Amino acid sequence: MGSAASLKSGSPFAKHVLQAIVLLVLGSGTIVMVFPFVWMVATSLKLPQDVFSLQLIPRPLTLDNYVAIFAKTPFLHWINNSFIVAAVTTVSVCFFDTVIGYVLAKFSFQGRKLIFVAILSTLMVPTEMLIIPWYLLSVQLGWADTYIGILFPGLISAFGIFLMKQFMESVPQDLLDAARIDGMSEWGTLLRIAVPLVRPALATLSILTFLGNWNAFIWPLIVTQSEAYQTIPVGLAFFSSEQKDSSGWVMIMTGATLSIIPLILFFFIFQKQIIRGIALTGLK
Repeated sequence: MGSAASLKSGSPFAKHVLQAIVLLVLGSGTIVMVFPFVWMVATSLKLPQDVFSLQLIPRPLTLDNYVAIFAKTPFLHWINNSFIVAAVTTVSVCFFDTVIGYVLAKFSFQGRKLIFVAILSTLMVPTEMLIIPWYLLSVQLGWADTYIGILFPGLISAFGIFLMKQFMESVPQDLLDAARIDGMSEWGTLLRIAVPLVRPALATLSILTFLGNWNAFIWPLIVTQSEAYQTIPVGLAFFSSEQKDSSGWVMIMTGATLSIIPLILFFFIFQKQIIRGIALTGLK
């Protein structure tokens, strides 16, 4: 009875117990999230015959797999293709979604709500249902097995439009009106007044877009036929199908480990913007 009363009264003992439970839950979640990554890195350092062993620390430890993946595959070309696709898509999404979100949030015109609802309705359509129309369109326009064929489905994001519109609505209208009275053009008002005030949302959108396109697999796999336009996920998938022994799994783990290095560097460089942007997005 005494222990139950102490827990209810908010005693130091109860606080320590609560902290211990929270740490236990967070620690368990961290292990579950990190373990696949640790296993991937460990497998990339194993010999092919040891790929299915349960050793978390490989014995013997080898770096031959990292040498082999550059010798046996056009890995640098895959990285270049992935970066082109992710970078171009990110720039396009940030530009068009910001402009569209600004127009929908700050301009009154007939049919505005209908347009916004139509844009949001596209989020309810599964991507798998759009792949066939995308492919037929890319074939008819001659975009199959080209950069534009990979890029065009993601150049504008419905989610990004929704996100930027919600943040643009928080921009004070008085600031925009004052800029217009001072003779600033509409583009100047957008770029000099509105965009700096929604920078956290723009950072979040750019990060999510870059990561999503860097890791994209299904659409690049379908629309590309030659090695010239293969991205990292597609290249590793084809590489695994050509390897019938355990060495294929080792090379996949090695390639996957190398492919996340740019993302880790990206995270550490923009860590503050990522955390701030996600926090503000959650509040919004």
